[in-house]
Amino acid sequence: MLALIAVVFLTWLVLGYFTYGRWVAKQFELDDSRETPANKLEDGEDYVPTRPFYLFGQHFSAISAAGPIAGPILACMYFGWLPCLLWIAFGVVLIGAVHDFSSLASSVRHEAKSIAEIAREKLGTGAGRAMMAFIWIALIYVIVAFTDITAGTFVSGADNLKDAKEFNPGGAVAFASITYLGLSIILGLVERYIKPPLWLSTIIFVPLVFSLSWLGTEFSNLFVLSHLSWSVIILIYCVVASLVPVWFLLQPRGYLGGFVLYTALAVGVIGIFFGNYEIQQPYFNTWDFGTMTGTLFPFLFVTIACGACSGFHGLVCSGTTSKQIDKESHTHPVGYGAMLAEGFVAFIALVTIMIVSSEAVKGVSPGTIYGNGIGNFLTIIIGEQYLPFAITFGAMAFSTFVFDTLDVCMRLGRYIVQELIGIPGKSGAIIGTAATVALPVIIAFSATKGSWLDFWALFGASNQLLAALTLLSITAWLYQARKRIAFTLIPMLFVLVVTLWALGALTIGNFQQANGFDIKFINGIASLTLIALAIYLVVVALIKLKINKSGKDELVTVEG
Repeated sequence: MLALIAVVFLTWLVLGYFTYGRWVAKQFELDDSRETPANKLEDGEDYVPTRPFYLFGQHFSAISAAGPIAGPILACMYFGWLPCLLWIAFGVVLIGAVHDFSSLASSVRHEAKSIAEIAREKLGTGAGRAMMAFIWIALIYVIVAFTDITAGTFVSGADNLKDAKEFNPGGAVAFASITYLGLSIILGLVERYIKPPLWLSTIIFVPLVFSLSWLGTEFSNLFVLSHLSWSVIILIYCVVASLVPVWFLLQPRGYLGGFVLYTALAVGVIGIFFGNYEIQQPYFNTWDFGTMTGTLFPFLFVTIACGACSGFHGLVCSGTTSKQIDKESHTHPVGYGAMLAEGFVAFIALVTIMIVSSEAVKGVSPGTIYGNGIGNFLTIIIGEQYLPFAITFGAMAFSTFVFDTLDVCMRLGRYIVQELIGIPGKSGAIIGTAATVALPVIIAFSATKGSWLDFWALFGASNQLLAALTLLSITAWLYQARKRIAFTLIPMLFVLVVTLWALGALTIGNFQQANGFDIKFINGIASLTLIALAIYLVVVALIKLKINKSGKDELVTVEG
């Protein structure tokens, strides 16, 4: 049964890429004779023409964070596996991949400008600033939620140790993850100054990445820190990663992280087809299990989040990836293809909980469920005697996804602040980074361990509402250019309704549960602010389109 479901799902993704994906790409009239921003504005730091395979790995690892893993696992616990599977399958092909590709292609056509800048060009200065504010708040919630969940992964299991010589699961993951970042920096320096063939760097550095999981099991008690300490260290890393050139860390980290992702996917496939696992989770649980986020509509969609559709991906597409696209035709495999690959990441994550009983996963974090699942799949190849290494690799893969998103979020946040304050260069970068990291630092010191659950639904809702607003801007551009708009308009309307519904419920629920100026109250204020910004942008778009109905825009550049 499990293998049959996997075959059908994979076939659906492949057909989606080569049929609907190609049709969507044709609507943008991709032309490799046009000079892309990466070539036109090349500066060796942000604008760097990059080979598509190398860029795919970087982009894939940047968008594949905790969302497509934790989201499906949480949603399966709440609602059952069948609703999750259906939303991932249809959402990723018809909405998520369309959003990602359209964001990337439109940014490349607009001098690699951000989605907020495109909104400002098409809908006016006020709309552009509102979009920036919305994006910045959404990024803050990504950083807060993912920092907390990663710190929790690094300290998991430490409370059950009897002495310092025992195997520390969280410490093993921490060691593997930290040394992975150090290895990425070495690769960046090698690629920058020695410039060996890519295949040579690959066969040297990729095996080293996997050896780090084994080293983690050997030195599992070397990095034993508190949850708060790890949260602060992770935020410091984000600050540094935001300020250094992309070739120093972002590109090599993304490239190596891509192979971790590919391996996790391959191990997942092996587990599905050769593990003889049976589905133990119910296919459906309930329409409503009684909590603030317990109704299937709308919270199934925002809980799964990035596994089917993610507004954050549009920020990556228009914030970093569009500055590295060498040819316009590369936007299809990088934008549309990487999102389909993320859909498969979500499917593998869903499988890791489908094969475990409901009793066995009570009180267990999604990261642990995923790490154990991938670890058990890996033992099919290497043997059960290496289970500690296998589980460490699975958990490291999870933390790798999160790291890859955290540093991109911080960089994108400082881009937005720089655009708002109009200060370019290093000074603006430092100010933008400081402004973006300030609230996560405050929350890190005030929130309790495991509080990421308080932020998850709001993160998912704001993330998908951002996708709707991005599709709104792209739809306005296509409409002004007299192009087909149904393929962006219909997904935009669906996601807009679902996420506003979810944010409305979160606003009411958080204010009802708030006790003074606490996390619930902050979440309620954030939800209300996001709703107001979204409604403002929709109204502005409708007014602008009505005014410009007789005008015509070109589908080539902003100035056209």
